[in-house]
Amino acid sequence: MRVVAAMSGGVDSAVAAARMLDAGHEVVGVHLALAQSAATLRESARGCCTIEDAGDARRVADRLGIPFYVWDMAERFKADVVDDFAAEYAAGRTPNPCLRCNEKIKFSALLDKALALGFDAVATGHYAQVVEVPDPAGRQGVRRELHRAVDMAKDQSYVLGVLTDGQLARAFFPLGDTTKPQIRLEARERGFAVAKKPDSHDICFIADGDTRGWLGARLGQRPGPIVDHEGQVLGEHGGAHGYTVGQRRGLGLKVPPADGSKRYVVATDTRSNTVVVGPEELLGVDVIEGDHLRWCGPAPTGEVRVGAQIRAHGQEHPATARVDGEHRLTVHLDERIRGVAPGQSVVLYDGTRVVGSSTISGSGRRA
Repeated sequence: MRVVAAMSGGVDSAVAAARMLDAGHEVVGVHLALAQSAATLRESARGCCTIEDAGDARRVADRLGIPFYVWDMAERFKADVVDDFAAEYAAGRTPNPCLRCNEKIKFSALLDKALALGFDAVATGHYAQVVEVPDPAGRQGVRRELHRAVDMAKDQSYVLGVLTDGQLARAFFPLGDTTKPQIRLEARERGFAVAKKPDSHDICFIADGDTRGWLGARLGQRPGPIVDHEGQVLGEHGGAHGYTVGQRRGLGLKVPPADGSKRYVVATDTRSNTVVVGPEELLGVDVIEGDHLRWCGPAPTGEVRVGAQIRAHGQEHPATARVDGEHRLTVHLDERIRGVAPGQSVVLYDGTRVVGSSTISGSGRRA
């Protein structure tokens, strides 16, 4: 099979490419140039997709003896991930750019280009597993399912919950059955210089980790009130787009609570440019509504028992999900959870299997 190995320049994608080669595939390494200021070197462990990373990926490809190319997708990445990220915050939502990158870049733009050039599949260094099971419909013999990785501390099935059945059929995740320490050991044994390279983390295009500062530079400062749930003004903010539900730090409230309790952001309204804060108990919700449904296999019908996860490395919560047509999802959680914000993604699981995902459009409480 002819396979494009997406090589970020890190240790995970390096070992993934090596394992695909060991499995007998014809492998070509591809580094995605996503940063528009590509000459910038990595300033910390947060950043990625720099000239330094491209060089690291090339050296691994040379050691493996495989062809290597850099594909410039900076313009597509800016439009589909970076600009989308800013627009979502401007609308009062809290997006996950990693899900959007997997949906729009790695398993859309990259996969589409690979298929157009005659390749059969794309392999990445994500920690997840693709499992082949008998097709109950009997049409294809087997079908592919997306499952959690063996290493739960590194499991990335959440950010892959946007993949469709067709994309899964063309995807390989060679690291899903291995822990991260084992991957670093394997990289060292293979002689890869990236064996000790630190992982990138947080938001790759905000290298210093200052999301509020990044948003302020692009969306501008819009001072407005911070109020409690009864409307009393407690302070001022520089723009409602810089806050998210569940946030406690950096509020700068001028009026302390009478009972000394902690206050959290419970809602943001970008139309009125208002941030609402309140006590912790106001954060709890047990109903989640979603749109932009994506199914990693057959779409469920009616009500189904699932595990619901709303953060990349968050807890899975027992729930009942109901699919209403092609565009609406309602999730009833068994217990209330905190910090659910519009724009986040809820990924549904059946055991270790990823059922699919939805973008959260609202949340509330059952009577």
